[in-house]
Amino acid sequence: MLEESVSLRMWKRFVQEGVIDSARINKRITESWHRCKSSRVNPYAGTGQVVLAGDALKRQQENSRLLLELALPQIDRLSPFIHDVGMIALVIDPEGYVLSMRGEKRALHDANAINFVEGVRWTEDEVGTNAIGTALLAKEAIMVNGTEHYSVASHRWSCFAAPIRDDSGSLLGIIDVSSPVERSHPQTMATVMTLAYSIEQAWMKQRQQDELELLQRAMILPGEGQRPIIFCNQEGRVVYASADIRKRIANWTNLRRHEVAEYGFFEARQAPLFSERHPGLIGWVIELATSDAGLARMFVNRSSSFRFQGEPGTSAAFCNVLRELERIAPTDGNVVIYGESGTGKELVAQAIHDNSPRREGPFVAVNCGAIPRELMESELFGYVEGAFTGARRRGYTGKLAQANGGTLFLDEIGEIPAAMQVALLRVLQERKVTPIGSTEEHALNIRVIAATHRNLRQQVSEGSFREDLYYRLHVLPVALPPLRARKEDIPLLIRHYCHKNGYQLDLPKALLDELMAYDWPGNIRELYNVVERLRVLPREDWKRLLCDVMQAGADYELRPQARQSIQQPSFYEADSLCYREQLERQTIVQALEKSGGSASIAAELLGIPRSTFYRKLKKYRL
Repeated sequence: MLEESVSLRMWKRFVQEGVIDSARINKRITESWHRCKSSRVNPYAGTGQVVLAGDALKRQQENSRLLLELALPQIDRLSPFIHDVGMIALVIDPEGYVLSMRGEKRALHDANAINFVEGVRWTEDEVGTNAIGTALLAKEAIMVNGTEHYSVASHRWSCFAAPIRDDSGSLLGIIDVSSPVERSHPQTMATVMTLAYSIEQAWMKQRQQDELELLQRAMILPGEGQRPIIFCNQEGRVVYASADIRKRIANWTNLRRHEVAEYGFFEARQAPLFSERHPGLIGWVIELATSDAGLARMFVNRSSSFRFQGEPGTSAAFCNVLRELERIAPTDGNVVIYGESGTGKELVAQAIHDNSPRREGPFVAVNCGAIPRELMESELFGYVEGAFTGARRRGYTGKLAQANGGTLFLDEIGEIPAAMQVALLRVLQERKVTPIGSTEEHALNIRVIAATHRNLRQQVSEGSFREDLYYRLHVLPVALPPLRARKEDIPLLIRHYCHKNGYQLDLPKALLDELMAYDWPGNIRELYNVVERLRVLPREDWKRLLCDVMQAGADYELRPQARQSIQQPSFYEADSLCYREQLERQTIVQALEKSGGSASIAAELLGIPRSTFYRKLKKYRL
C-alpha cells in the first residue's frame, strides 16, 4: 500500500478554509484543488453524474474508434498484471468520457459504487481532482492518490493517467490505470506511460500505412488529367494533387484542405476513401472547380500574402473588406472598425496589425465597455507604487505603455467616459503618457485601432462623444458586414471553426440550409455557439435546437434592449442601467461566481479595493 501523500486533515482544512500547504503537495494537485474550489465542485460528492449509454455511448466510441482499436490490444497484453494486482485499465476520449473499462472483477465492482463506469464523463468539473480530468487539463502524466482526490468519493482510489498524442501533438485521449489505494503498485506510473507510448507508436505506424495506401489509390485513379482533384488524409492535409493544381499552387504539399479555397477553388464533389486493410476511413478524394468569388479571395490571399487568421469566406461583402484592409494595413493612420456585436472586429484589428510594419510589436486589446469607470484611467495610463490606496507593489504598466512600438486596440470605444476621452485625446496628440502618481512622461509610438457597434457620428451629435477625439480616431473607417449579409460564408465559417478546434461535425444539407435561412442577430459569435451545442447534442435533438435558436432570435428582434443574460432579483430593473453599467454589473457577478461568493477574492480578481467593491455591490443590489 502506498503511503498517502496528503493527509485527510490537510484535505479537510482546504475544503473548509481554503488553506493549503503547497510545500507538501504536488503543484498540479494544488492547482487542481484551487480550480475545483473556484468552480464550486462539491467535495462531498464526486460520483459520476453524466453517463452515456446505448446509442449515445456507441456514437462516442465510434468517434474514437481508431484509438480504441489501437489501445485495447496494448491493454490486453498487460491483462495478467492488471488482474493479478487488482486494477482496472481505462481508455478515455479528449472530452473526458470513459470509452472502455477492463480489469479485475472486484475493482470493477468497487468502481461501479461511485458510478465510475463506461460512458461516464470523468472530468475535474464533474468529479473534482482526479488523474483523468487533471491529465486532460495539464496535458501531462499524473498520479492522484487517495486524499489527493478533491471529492471524498474517490479517496479510496489510487489513479495513474497519461495523455496519448498524435504525431502533431494533438490530444487523442487518455490512458488510465486505477485501483483501490490498498492495491496500488509502485510500478503503475511507468506501466501507464509505457502504454501511452506504445499506443502513440501504433497510431503513427497506422497513419503512415494509411497515407501510403491513399497515395497508391491516387496513382491508379482513371481520368486524372481531365479534372482538378486532390487527395487529403484524415487530418485534411493534401497528400496528392492533379497536374493543373500543381501548376497553380506551388506549395500544395503544405496545404490543408480548407486552404485550397484561397487559390480560387471550391469543392464540387467529395468522396470518402476507406482502407482495404481495416474498416476505417483513410481520407477523401475531392473534385474541385473554380469560382469568381474564389478567384477574388485568391487575389486577396496570394497577390500580397495578406495574413488573416479567420475564415475569409467567398462572399463579395467580406472580400471587399479584406481588400480594404490590404490597403489600410501598411499605413500608420488610426482606424475605427464599425460592426455589430459578434462580427469579428478584434480579428480584423489583429489582421491590420499582423500585416502592418508594426507586426513585430505588441498587439494590446482593451475592452472599454468592460472596465469600471474609476479603473479606466489606471488601466490605460498605469500607476507608480503608492499612487493610491490599494495600488500594486511596484506599480502597474498601463495598456498605452504596454502597446508601445505596436498597436493598441480599443474595443467598444463608444463606452469610454467623458473624462477619459479628454485624457486619451491628449495622449494621441502629444504621443506621451504619464502614469498616475508620477511626474515623468514616457514617449509613445503606437497605432490606435478602435472598434464600436455604435454610431460615433450620432454620439458626437448627442454630445456623448467628443468631436475632436472622433476626428483623431476616424481616419480610416472600416465597416464589417453582419453575418446576414454574407450567408454564403456560413458553411465555410462552420468548417473553419470545427477544423480549428479539432471537431468532427457532419451537418446534413437540410440543416445547413436552415442555418443559412436564419438571420443571426448575434452574428458569427452566435453561429459558433450553435456549433458548440450541435457538437454535444445527439442528432435527434438538432432540429429542436434550431427551433430554440430561431425562436430566441425572434425574441431578440422583439426585445433589442435585452442584451444581458444576468439573472436579476425581481425588484431589480436592468433597463434602468446604461449599457456600460450593465456590463460592469455582469463583470462583478462573474467575479463573484469565480470566487465562490467571496467579496474579498472577487475584488482582488477585478483589481479594485474592497471598499469600492462593496459600494458597487450596494449600487447594483447584489
